Amino acid sequence: MKEPIAFGTDGVRGVANRDLTPEDALRLGRAAARAFGGPILIGRDTRLSGGMLSGALAAGIASGGARVIDLGVLPTPGVAALAPKLGAAAAGVVSASHNPYPDNGIKFFSGEGRKLAEAKEREVALLTAEDFDRPTGDGVGGVEVLPDAAELYVEGVLERLRPAAEGVKVLLDCANGAAFEVAPMAFGTLCAELTFSGVQPTGTNINEGCGSTHVEKLDVAGHDVAFAFDGDADRVLAVDETGSVVDGDKIIAILARDLMRRGALAGGVVVTVMSNLGFFKAMDRLRVPYEVTPVGDKHVAEAMGRLGAAVGGEQSGHVILSEHVTTGDGLVTALALLDVMVRSGEPLSELARVMEVYPQTLINVKVEESGAAKAVAGSASVERAVYEAEKRLGGEGRILLRPSGTEPVVRVMVEHMDEAVCREVCAEVAEAVSDAGVNSDRGVGV
Repeated sequence: MKEPIAFGTDGVRGVANRDLTPEDALRLGRAAARAFGGPILIGRDTRLSGGMLSGALAAGIASGGARVIDLGVLPTPGVAALAPKLGAAAAGVVSASHNPYPDNGIKFFSGEGRKLAEAKEREVALLTAEDFDRPTGDGVGGVEVLPDAAELYVEGVLERLRPAAEGVKVLLDCANGAAFEVAPMAFGTLCAELTFSGVQPTGTNINEGCGSTHVEKLDVAGHDVAFAFDGDADRVLAVDETGSVVDGDKIIAILARDLMRRGALAGGVVVTVMSNLGFFKAMDRLRVPYEVTPVGDKHVAEAMGRLGAAVGGEQSGHVILSEHVTTGDGLVTALALLDVMVRSGEPLSELARVMEVYPQTLINVKVEESGAAKAVAGSASVERAVYEAEKRLGGEGRILLRPSGTEPVVRVMVEHMDEAVCREVCAEVAEAVSDAGVNSDRGVGV
């Protein structure tokens, strides 16, 4: 019996053809056919290995007896959006998001276009280890291509969200990724004045010096706003007319305030522990209720569903607007932000003043042994250091310790209105963590 294929925080990911092979994709496809039935949609981003892995995934699904609908290159949220529209049982996406082009990944969505619950992921993983009789004859699943998938996705987005943006000067950086076709297509209907960047994918230039991971490189001179997508377009960051980056925290704050003013902020806001302290101060000032989750858009989506929240997301630009989408969608987020700009008549720089960004210092502290990070972070000496740090920060700052679940690292993050205090406190706590990590092998400090 084979070992199950392990799912990480966002599907299965690794260097294509080494950590994630066509054989792995085939097994995942056969498991998906058993777990979901069919039809199953498949979409991918523009990286070179995408065709190889999506072809193997399709072959596995068909071998398992389920029908495949190949959407070609399409943003991750586009694949999720088309799942319920096309009556799919599930959807698979071949993408490594913001990672460099040698990496790739495979993740699944439910037929409702939502990320899988952990129990369903475990079921799929366990099925990858099992052998079962393969169907023959008319029991084999068919594979068909849907050539107008991009148009269907864009039409669905514009049915719900079409800002009156005539004359607005917009720069779109599509990261040479999955947004390279759909973003110009969608924005091209708005009568905005458009400039494009990152719309010539070669298979090896996705995210390379462009997109949301390199947003600081965008020259916005002469534009009212720039939008920078990541490789699979589930994230977007903005740049205002002065050249300042508007990150996910600010985008969520702007959208939340607008929803509140329109009486549409049902369920409040959901963000992660990594959101800037300034975001929470802004929500408190606006009297907007919020819930804080662990890092990961899956946690945000789950909390939003439970609360019926209208908006949520991450500092990285992964934003979920539940009125429009079931998962983070960079195109929808960009259109929604542009809509606020147009309706308010205010430049993005003014809208972004909804929150003040507190200085933040992050130190990753290595510990001696893999798996020791959680114990080190919870050691008595570290807890004392954190207690003293919290007293010093008072009500104008906060400290966060995050033991990594995948590497021997404890992340120490401190925020405070005084940048010098922020740096000093973070260094002091990081030193305590380092000392506890060194002593953990000797049974001291843990």
